[in-house]
Formats: sequence, C-alpha cells, structure tokens
Amino acid sequence: MDWLMMERWSPYAVGIGIGILSWFAFLLSDKPIGCSTAYARTSGMIERLVRGDRVLKKEYYQKFEPVVDWEWMLVVGVVIGAFIAAQLSGAFHLLWVPSRWAASFGPSPVLRWFVALVGGVLMGLGARWAGGCTSGHGISGTLQLAVSSWLAVICFFIGGIATAMLIFHVLI
Repeated sequence: MDWLMMERWSPYAVGIGIGILSWFAFLLSDKPIGCSTAYARTSGMIERLVRGDRVLKKEYYQKFEPVVDWEWMLVVGVVIGAFIAAQLSGAFHLLWVPSRWAASFGPSPVLRWFVALVGGVLMGLGARWAGGCTSGHGISGTLQLAVSSWLAVICFFIGGIATAMLIFHVLI
C-alpha cells in the first residue's frame, strides 16, 4: 500500500487506471467518460435556484438537463480523490499564490484568482464549443477512434505547447 503514499504516481499506471475506468463506464452506463458536461449541468442547477423551472425550457438544458448524474459524481470523485491522495502523500497544503507566479506577476491572490477564473471560463466555453473536454475527447473519443476527437486532441497539444511557450518564454 506504499504506492498510495507516493507524491507522484507513474503516468503509465494512471493511464492504465483511466483506461479501466473508461471501460467500466462504457460497460455499466453505455456512456463515455467526460467532465465538462457536469460543469454545464452545474451552471443550470445554479440558474435553476435563481430562475426556477423556467431554466428547463431552454433548448440547451433540454439536451443537458441540470441534474446530478454519474458524470457530475465523477467530477466530485476526482476532487475528493485528489484531496485524499494529497493527504496520504503528505503533499497537501494551501497555496494561494505559487512562487513562480509571484515572481512573474506579483504576490496578489486577487490577480491570481481572477486569471484562474477567466481561464476556467474560457476552458469551459471551449469544451462546450468542441462538444467535449480533454477527458471526453482525449480519453473516450480517441478510444472510440472518433476522427473529431483525434482532431481535438491534436489541437489540445498544439494549444498547450503554444501556451506553455508563451508563458515560459515570453511572460516569464
């Protein structure tokens, strides 16, 4: 059980685990793994608290009903699992502003949170526009050999490399 206490796990072992999880998802629910739909459903649940059942009349929420489903629970499980893994490895600590960020952009937690919020919103919009996120396209879609998912994954890598180069070679 020492492997549960490791700060970093083998990407090969984790990849095998995700593959097995994806296999079970198809077997038990006949649906692929994905996370971005859970965030869309959550926005509908929040809007439903404010606007009531009128939200259910929106075309988008007729397709993605704002309810707690298995994908939503998957996201909750990822958060809880990450917390447990960080606790077991002894790596958990609250860090409002990472040192690399502070060295480049200053120590303000407000700026850090604002940039994280804007980045999260843009990622969410991109995932909805692409019809899925990195887990939906990158894991489940490529597993099914979907051409659209392979194209999305290629774009993920291009975008990730370009962003990393921008951040680490231009901004820092």
